[in-house]
Amino acid sequence: MTDIFLVPGLRTPFVKGGGAFAAYDALGLSAPVAKAMAARARPDFVVWGEVIPDATVSNIARELVFEAGLEPTLPAFSTTLACSTSFMGVIEAAGMLGRGGTHLALAGGAETMSHVPIALKRQVADRLVATFGRDPAAAAGMLAQLGAADFDLPLNAWANRVSGRSQGQHTEDTARRFAVSRAEQDAWALRSHQGAAAGQDAGFFDDLVLPFGGVDRDAFPRRDTSLEKLASLRPVYDPAGTITAGNASPVTDGAASIWVADAEGLQRLGAAAQVRLLDWEIAAIDFRLDEGMLMAPGRAIPRLLDRHGLKFDDIALYEIHEAFAAQVLANLKAAADPAYRKERAGVDADLGPFPWDRVNPHGGSLALGHPFAATGARILSQAAKELAALPAGARAVVSVCADGGQGTVALLGRV
Repeated sequence: MTDIFLVPGLRTPFVKGGGAFAAYDALGLSAPVAKAMAARARPDFVVWGEVIPDATVSNIARELVFEAGLEPTLPAFSTTLACSTSFMGVIEAAGMLGRGGTHLALAGGAETMSHVPIALKRQVADRLVATFGRDPAAAAGMLAQLGAADFDLPLNAWANRVSGRSQGQHTEDTARRFAVSRAEQDAWALRSHQGAAAGQDAGFFDDLVLPFGGVDRDAFPRRDTSLEKLASLRPVYDPAGTITAGNASPVTDGAASIWVADAEGLQRLGAAAQVRLLDWEIAAIDFRLDEGMLMAPGRAIPRLLDRHGLKFDDIALYEIHEAFAAQVLANLKAAADPAYRKERAGVDADLGPFPWDRVNPHGGSLALGHPFAATGARILSQAAKELAALPAGARAVVSVCADGGQGTVALLGRV
């Protein structure tokens, strides 16, 4: 089996949607990142993604080859798995390396949440297209008469199609089901901001973040926040709920990348073999039940550890995507609960107590931001850099939950 290595990539700063990057689309955010990465080495192929679709772009990865001025002969394909999009791109790339003459992949993704596409309802679009074919003037007249009822408007924060509810609404269910209090959520959010701010001060992000658009660092870490300030915020999804703008990830624009390589690919990068991608688990749950939308990692993490005969304490670092503080806390509580593990994950092994102090040492998505398709590459790059600073033999678990009741989890090892 081919050894697969991860090498941290570059990303734009993550900024507030509608802010500093509002003039850019996903390709515009991706191009400087891909260009800077390709200046280091030529990949054998590109895997890229975006979650919020652009009707004018059918394959963002291939369009990126041209937008970034890469070699036109470079194969490129797109992938989508909600918030796990670029994480899934890494898994796909890992399965391709060492075959077909490929040794080095550039993976990543971008999201411009400043720009939400508004679509015509299908029946309206069908009538317009049919009319354009036989009478363009009449079709133009139809366009002039369109009203709000003719459009599919994103009125409920990117609601899931099956449930008709947003991730935040589902996560309120999760917080109730797993008894995650508002105080716990706010404390986790404060911890995330403190870790991110400390990381910025220590220069941890300097070689991960590519200055772009007049911005040179992530815009979200709040140095002045406190439990008191977080407690003063109102719930946003349910007046009687616990999720606020302070303990949920923000609307974010950004792009991120990562290298996926075998031994020959590492040589082309001039990189040392430091972090191996040892294994991964992709899980899915029926989110129509009582757990909520984002609980797949609570099953995937125990399964992955059990497959390798590992306990929680054998993992030196956990990087867990923070869509919501409640989702992080619920997933880890569930994974650490023997009854839940046995019933829902099918894992009967004793994994020991969970080491909460090893999670997200430099902050997570609550403080750094969450551009959907970019988060996987961001979190894997961050974990790879953190793990590379640990002794040989150390291991990390990286987890990203995703819309639709899915999640991706990886086991990394320090060489």
